[in-house]
Formats: sequence, C-alpha cells, structure tokens
Amino acid sequence: MRHIAQEHSYVPDMWKRIAKPDILVYLDVNYQNTLSRKNLNWTFEEYQEQLRRLAHARDHADLVVDTNPMSEEEVFQTVANFIEIWHTGR
Repeated sequence: MRHIAQEHSYVPDMWKRIAKPDILVYLDVNYQNTLSRKNLNWTFEEYQEQLRRLAHARDHADLVVDTNPMSEEEVFQTVANFIEIWHTGR
C-alpha cells in the first residue's frame, strides 16, 4: 500500500501516465482513521487537499473501497476478490 500523500498527487492523472494499471483500486479513508492508522499530524485542510488531488483517480477507479469499517485483512480480501473476479471475466 502507498501513503495517501503520493508524490504524483499534484498531477491528477499521473496514476495512468506512470503506472498504466490494468486495475485501479482507490482505498477511501476518513480523516480520523487517516491520522490514527498512519500516525500523521495532518490538518483537516491538508487531508481535504489530498482528497482533491486524488479525485481524478477516485473517479476513474475500477474499485473504490471504504476502508473505514474494515481491518487490513478485510481490505486485502475485498481487493483480492475483486481482482480474481476481474481476471476470471477477461
């Protein structure tokens, strides 16, 4: 998993310029969980800026996962199941 403040987040569609992913998964997390899970000391405004920067990726994601009520294992299983279904359907 990558840090929410990805280095390419200044360029809205950099995710497809650099990586050209077959599947784009967006892991959504609220402000409070962002702080506690990664021990960040962001302000709410900084968090909102990251959401703005990543909006293009979220809008084009094949799967958006609300990770807030989930454990790491549940997130992993959700994504793995989606990839399996996607791969089978090809």
